[in-house]
Amino acid sequence: MDACLSSEQQPRPLDEAPSPPDDEALHTDGTSRPPGDFNEIEASLRSLQKFVPTNYTSYTQEYYQFVGKKIVIQESIESYGAVVWPGAMVLCQYLEEHTEELNLRGAKILEIGAGPGLVSIVASILGAQVTATDLPDVLGNLQYNLLKNTLNCTTYLPEVKELVWGEGLEQSFPKSMLSYDYVLASDVVYHHYFLDKLLATMAYLCQPGTVLLWANKFRFSTDYEFLDKFKQVFDTTLLAESQESSIKLFKGILKWD
Repeated sequence: MDACLSSEQQPRPLDEAPSPPDDEALHTDGTSRPPGDFNEIEASLRSLQKFVPTNYTSYTQEYYQFVGKKIVIQESIESYGAVVWPGAMVLCQYLEEHTEELNLRGAKILEIGAGPGLVSIVASILGAQVTATDLPDVLGNLQYNLLKNTLNCTTYLPEVKELVWGEGLEQSFPKSMLSYDYVLASDVVYHHYFLDKLLATMAYLCQPGTVLLWANKFRFSTDYEFLDKFKQVFDTTLLAESQESSIKLFKGILKWD
């Protein structure tokens, strides 16, 4: 696990947390519920899901602690989009520690590359109106995790939408309808061939007043090349960094001619 960006202890997956016994399940706050109640909730989750989780060979249940809540995330190492990456942990920590400053309660937020959904869940718990986006094969597991951790316990139920970077943006996200206070992204920059489309998508989704928060572990020279291009498009502020883990957190405001 990467080192913390601040002097405070970074929340970590509770890998040592035991799985619930067969005859009971746990609330996300750690309290037990009867098996019948658990089955009813699972049925409710399935009825609300419009996307079906990909049938990976194996899933694991990972536990995280943010905003005083135990968050349970279904993950699979068979897909980059089904794993919580270190940048997401850093972004969640930042949101938690700066909730009042960011004025997150009621804020409209879109997350790019939401993956298994940890950042969107934390933003929802903090009171934001969240739209979580990713590729089609990721949406089922993403929606499952969002519902499992926010249903009946957040002010706004997060929305899940397909977003393929650089494709069909005007059709899926009409410019006239965009009004996001924040666009969030974590570990979306790595060794892939869609970096230009990612940057174009980031710029497209930002309106005057939109703040982009991007956390990333810098692994490759291409990551720094992307950062240079990012700075050409966004007025960029480095909010936090860890030399040890090579994670940087940036705030970007789109430049307007």
